[in-house]
Amino acid sequence: MGRVMAVYDVDPFYADRFADTVNQREKLPFTVMAFTTLERLKTYAKEHAVDLLLISSAVPKEEVEAIGAARVVTLADGDTVPAEWEYPSIYKYQSSSDIVREVMACYCKDEAESAVAVLGRAATVIGVYSPVGRCSKTSFALVLGQLMAADSRVLYVNLEEYSGFSALIKEPVKGDLSDVMYFYRQGNCSSLRISALVHALGNLDYIPPVRCPEDLGAEDSYEMAGLLRAIASEGKYDFLIVDMGHFGKDLMPMLEVCSVIYMPVKEDPVSAAKLEEFDGYLEFSGHGELRERIKRLKLPFHSSLGRKEDYLEQLMWGEMGDYVRNLLRGSKGTLFS
Repeated sequence: MGRVMAVYDVDPFYADRFADTVNQREKLPFTVMAFTTLERLKTYAKEHAVDLLLISSAVPKEEVEAIGAARVVTLADGDTVPAEWEYPSIYKYQSSSDIVREVMACYCKDEAESAVAVLGRAATVIGVYSPVGRCSKTSFALVLGQLMAADSRVLYVNLEEYSGFSALIKEPVKGDLSDVMYFYRQGNCSSLRISALVHALGNLDYIPPVRCPEDLGAEDSYEMAGLLRAIASEGKYDFLIVDMGHFGKDLMPMLEVCSVIYMPVKEDPVSAAKLEEFDGYLEFSGHGELRERIKRLKLPFHSSLGRKEDYLEQLMWGEMGDYVRNLLRGSKGTLFS
């Protein structure tokens, strides 16, 4: 069964609902098991290892200790947690995604990366990049990610200085890509730490982009390429979609990580000149082999879309969505092999 997260609350319906929701929607390196009585939990723990216990703060401390879980996080309903408890505590009445993020943050606080078993093969890295501006690159990348996530485990990472995410997706975040970069530099970029920072857009997982542009500038391009490889190698996802920013010559190490690079293009003279210069630099810098991985795309024009609150949904069911669906149907034999 692998790693087990046991959940017990004095409200038996709470544990059942939480376990069902998390097992269906969240991508965790745990199987979540609900227990409706404390006795059943104790009986299970006598014969099986409990890697993480999520338990009501109303349960006496000695009862919690008797279960023998490797890690414990308590569920508080707003009342003060007993001062003598050394266990971290989270508020139980919030969304399952928020609970999962807080639980994983608590679990990872002192957890070494080596403690995480590899969960599967490395993810295929898909880059989305263009030297041409205002070419719908991010719109394409988000639609691509959401459509692929219907059948696969997909993580989206945006490497732009100004992504616009906070305005498009009005979801409060407690961490972002800057934290992942910090963990990587410290040698602690495990799947568990990443899980604590991941948010969901439908079935598509994403790490919130940096809020401070200088954080990207402080990262060496080879370190960033190493970070992408580390995320892909954790084995939690089938595909990693990387929405590239403008890194200039420092972009090449990151493009080298990608198995395929989708490049939206435009046909006006200035855009054509930029593409010509990019091609010339590939040859000059000794990266000409990247041409074989680049797939140039002429994306549909979609300036007539309405409010930004509905922008992503309109993309999915508009011309862009139809375009990407056709693209994916034509890629089944190569990208998904």
